[in-house]
Amino acid sequence: MADNNSLSDLADLKDIAGEAVETIGAPLAPKAPAAPLREQELDAHGRAYATGRRKDAVARVWLKPGTGKVTVNGRDQEVYFARPTLRLVIDQPFQIADRAGQYDVVATVKGGGLSGQAGAVKHGIAQALAKFEPALRTTVKAAGFLTRDSRVVERKKYGRAKARRSFQFSKR
Repeated sequence: MADNNSLSDLADLKDIAGEAVETIGAPLAPKAPAAPLREQELDAHGRAYATGRRKDAVARVWLKPGTGKVTVNGRDQEVYFARPTLRLVIDQPFQIADRAGQYDVVATVKGGGLSGQAGAVKHGIAQALAKFEPALRTTVKAAGFLTRDSRVVERKKYGRAKARRSFQFSKR
């Protein structure tokens, strides 16, 4: 029932099959692209829109070609995010995609604190960048910027001082 074929016999079969395909004139198998390229999503003004979220903060982000100016809630990013670390967080998607200074960003942010708002703007910029240039999606996704960070503050439980901390125990 089992045939006694060796590896050399299989190699010969491969050569024969390759010659047969070449004689027909059809190529072996065309290579498909690694991922299907999405379409560019722009609004009527030529901007890409995305929503970014982090903790309790929600950011609406519009991205358009420009000089690299970032405006948050009508103020410049240096004024709104005074800490340099928060501005570094916002610039991460552009640094990864090698597009620093090529896009203007207009963002409106609500909720949360400054750190959560900076994370929400970063998430929104990454989403909008992937919509404006679909070829950059794999780069931004590999860096983890398209994934929404789902960590939020745990709620306080009754009978406890905070979410997990209980009141100080007194023996007497």
